[in-house]
Amino acid sequence: MKNCLECGEKIIGREDKKFCSDGCRNAYNNKINKDSTNLMRNINNKLRKNYRILSDLNVDGKSKTTKSKLLSKGFDFDYFTSVLHTKTGNTYYFLYDQGYMVLENDYYMLVKKDH
Repeated sequence: MKNCLECGEKIIGREDKKFCSDGCRNAYNNKINKDSTNLMRNINNKLRKNYRILSDLNVDGKSKTTKSKLLSKGFDFDYFTSVLHTKTGNTYYFLYDQGYMVLENDYYMLVKKDH
């Protein structure tokens, strides 16, 4: 007889079972993955928020805004999904298909990639 890795109860059933129930299996795996899951969840939430902000400010696919407007909406410049360096020397930061480029005087060009 084997015991459940989560609660210690005796396991009945298949020889290779490690848990007595789906609840114990889920609880065990949630404990193991807690730290990495929280980190990923927090990063994904920041990426989603940044994406929503760019989408709301860039309804036409190309527009300008200010750094202060982005910051006032909670935009976090540390989080983006990719960087594009153009042949002309410009650098765009993207959140999936929504992007921005730094201009002069704290202005930003907002763009949307065509798929």
